[in-house]
Amino acid sequence: MNVPLLDLKAQLAPLRDEILAAVTEVIDSTRYILGPKVEELEAHLAAYSDARYGIGVSSGTDALLASLMALGVGPGDLVLTTTFSFFATMGSILRLGAKPVFADIDPVTYNISPTHLEEILAGSGETTDRIKAVMPVHLYGQCADMAKIIPLAEKYGVPIVEDAAQAIGASCPLAVNGGVEWKRAGSMGAAGCFSFFPSKNLGGIGDGGMITCNDQELAEKIRIIRVHGGAPKYYHAVMGGNFRLDPIQAAVLDIKLKHLPSWHRARRSNADLYNRLFTEKGLVDSGEVVLPVSVYRDFAGAEERDFHIYNQYVIRVKERDRLLRFLGEKDIGTEIYYPVPLHRQKCLAGLGYEKITLPEADKAARETLALPIYPELQDEMQMYVVEKIAQFFQ
Repeated sequence: MNVPLLDLKAQLAPLRDEILAAVTEVIDSTRYILGPKVEELEAHLAAYSDARYGIGVSSGTDALLASLMALGVGPGDLVLTTTFSFFATMGSILRLGAKPVFADIDPVTYNISPTHLEEILAGSGETTDRIKAVMPVHLYGQCADMAKIIPLAEKYGVPIVEDAAQAIGASCPLAVNGGVEWKRAGSMGAAGCFSFFPSKNLGGIGDGGMITCNDQELAEKIRIIRVHGGAPKYYHAVMGGNFRLDPIQAAVLDIKLKHLPSWHRARRSNADLYNRLFTEKGLVDSGEVVLPVSVYRDFAGAEERDFHIYNQYVIRVKERDRLLRFLGEKDIGTEIYYPVPLHRQKCLAGLGYEKITLPEADKAARETLALPIYPELQDEMQMYVVEKIAQFFQ
């Protein structure tokens, strides 16, 4: 049996005619840069994310870059973030002449460790004073521990830029006035940054991204930055870039956005089935497979929220690389997110990052493996995956 890591054709099939009609509408309109399709998606995505403003941009990477630019991050500044993420998290910082300060991860969620984050923020001296932003990543579709991160950022007066590339719609509980209030990714920081790379839960037919925020002034700054800093056209008081979202992508994404809640539910259902199958095979009790944990599942109101959207379903195994090869031989698609923590990337060689000790990230890089979790995944395909993993450990 062939089980791909992702099957975009299965998602496209029922939407194909509607998507082709929307793309044709854009083509016939001759409005090929920004315009009404982008504005419609911005409004819908902002509402979906419980934010006041949405600004469509060219990619998730450029969402991070433009957000940092709007917050004034530049040469010599520091941005505090996680070492366990896609390169864009770090790359957006480096492109501005700033430097990343890396925190380790929580071993259960793989998200940035609030404890280590606090240790860095509480440090004394020039380093702490130069930190201009905190960039938590909501990894694999589960929000970072914002209940702890937000108070820390407020205490030290540092804005939060949420890297929500893998977490559109994901929610987490915050304590508000003695109760619990659920907040969606992208609504909790100064800016929230989303990616519409085709493999994401909400994926386009090419690159695309979105920035959400609740501050009108910041939203206007970002809108200016995405058009080369020109306001009005040809008058440039600030530096910007060509960060515009394509209206064809906006039209496709607006169609898909309507289906996103049901796709999230399907991914959670698939995750639940994996959890049950792995447990029934004895792989969990034996310790051979460590399952992903939904840390917000048992909070009040979780049943009505996307407490985890499973952009990836990631297990831990001791013999990860050997298992990956074995599953490949069985026609099962897998992926490693991520084999090299950011502080160990070659492009940082000689800058002192090799001296950093971040043991949880290093351990996760050796042990984690993502399995197929897309909404259209069939039960028998999941059974086959778990059966072959059980066979590997026999």
